[in-house]
Amino acid sequence: MATGSAAIPVPLDRSNGSVSVDTHALLSAMLRAHDQVSDLIFSPGRLPAVEIHGQLSRVEASTAQPLTADDTRRIASDLIGGNKQAIATLRERGSCDLSYGLPGLARFRVNVFIQRGSCAIVMRVIPTKIPQLAALGLPLQLEEIVRLREGIVLVTGPRSSGKSSTLAALVDRINEERVCHILTVEDPIEFLHNHKTATIHQRELHSDTPSIPLALHAAQRQAPNVIFVSDVRDHPTMEMMLEAAETGHLVLSAWNAPDASKTLERILGLFPAAEHSSIRQRLGKTLRFLVSQRLMPRTGGGGRVVAAEVLKVNSQVRQCLEDNDFSSQRLLAVMKSGGREGMQHFDGEIEKLVRSGAISSETALLHAIDPEGLRQRLTRG
Repeated sequence: MATGSAAIPVPLDRSNGSVSVDTHALLSAMLRAHDQVSDLIFSPGRLPAVEIHGQLSRVEASTAQPLTADDTRRIASDLIGGNKQAIATLRERGSCDLSYGLPGLARFRVNVFIQRGSCAIVMRVIPTKIPQLAALGLPLQLEEIVRLREGIVLVTGPRSSGKSSTLAALVDRINEERVCHILTVEDPIEFLHNHKTATIHQRELHSDTPSIPLALHAAQRQAPNVIFVSDVRDHPTMEMMLEAAETGHLVLSAWNAPDASKTLERILGLFPAAEHSSIRQRLGKTLRFLVSQRLMPRTGGGGRVVAAEVLKVNSQVRQCLEDNDFSSQRLLAVMKSGGREGMQHFDGEIEKLVRSGAISSETALLHAIDPEGLRQRLTRG
């Protein structure tokens, strides 16, 4: 990740020798650096930084000074406020997650953590407007997910790959088009959804429920049709998601994995080896889509563009699970043969982006699953 600088006036006043941090003014000033700020980062001994299109920029201004440990502690205190659970978690575990809002400007997913005895803070900017699938540049075949009545849909990818936006767009479309009950369990709540055609309830970890598995267990008595879980972290959560899908619910969630093969490997890794055979059978019956995505810089510095791999679970995928062979090579063959069903694979989509001029060949080779194979195809023209 490259590092540059951005001219942002920072409201830190040390004129009288004391430290004064106006957190609201500081956050507002940093957001004004660019209309595509994705993250704000505060670290003792460094100037505040913003991430824009994957590039980290430090704040540079004549009045700016590096943050002190007292600065970051005060900013963290302002963000946490009276959230006793977040305070307890920070003390016990050394980090805590929470949401924070600037009325009329933005919402943030916040992580406060202890490093070298002082506070550091990373804030992910959450757009106030829920994105639309088409505006995100996602494949049209994902519209099929909106019409599903049961099963599991996983959106995967590395950090900052747009998973939260994709899932928010899917939930919003279901909210618009279906008369149903949507229940979300999030850590923390990111996009705020209003009731539309559907009725939607959003529960936040710690403030509304002590754990995600307990929230999913309680959901059995709350009559949801669609359940959204912000991410899968452990065996109990995955087990409850499988049970929900098996009892007729549509379950949407995110997973930090680079592609479909790694996602399946990591799901199995949550369970004891003795259960792997039964888990593969259950996945074959409940899994509907694995959508893996990543964001890449556009040519000319015009933001980022998404490339998405779409694996739709059909008889071939179920056979892969039954055979305990879901290697990248085998799943790639399934996706290549499943084009008519709406499947697509990373390198194929990346090649299209190069040929359309959206990304450079250098960027494509950096992100490709098989860089040499892609290089050869691009060279042939």
